[in-house]
Amino acid sequence: MKLTKRLHSCVQLEKDGRTLVIDPGTFSEPDAGLGADALLVTHEHPDHFEEGRLRAALDANPAAQLWTLRSVAEKLAPAYPGRVHTVGHGDTFTAAGFDVQVHGELHAVIHPDIPRITNVGYLVDASLFHPGDALTVPGAAVETLMLPVHAPWNKIAEVIDYVREVKPNQAFAIHDVGLTDVVLPIYATQIGNLGGAPYGRLTAGDSADL
Repeated sequence: MKLTKRLHSCVQLEKDGRTLVIDPGTFSEPDAGLGADALLVTHEHPDHFEEGRLRAALDANPAAQLWTLRSVAEKLAPAYPGRVHTVGHGDTFTAAGFDVQVHGELHAVIHPDIPRITNVGYLVDASLFHPGDALTVPGAAVETLMLPVHAPWNKIAEVIDYVREVKPNQAFAIHDVGLTDVVLPIYATQIGNLGGAPYGRLTAGDSADL
């Protein structure tokens, strides 16, 4: 499986000539979803879900399908009958040849006064886990953890403890568009030294073979 990092929390996975894209939002490239055979969206916040990008991807490939939670599915299902699937915690499905397990239910707490929305994470091919906007521990072995390193709802101590709890073979940064070049080395040092797993950051467009 080939992993390609797109901007912010969007990642692209390729296997056997098929492509799966997770979370093409407003902070990702305008063409982030194009070419996808399957799309997954973790939750409704615009940096993860941008309706125009999803519509462009579904229009460009009439065979492409979307799996997501109800709040997103309701916005797109009427226009794409039979191609938009609602999922929740505990569900399993196959998308473009990728086996996917759904883990998690709620977005991380931003502030107690802000109502929490639904958020799901995806474990792909029993290997790569993308948690969306939550520090969900999937309760299954994780080889590659897509790690949300910088957000209004987390701090670096929580990120480090999350890596320790999941115990992946390796972790790559996502949710990172807000970090400057000055700060990135600090995150790399702290997470790399304290997380207990090899940590790296792919710049947008870079790939790794998993």
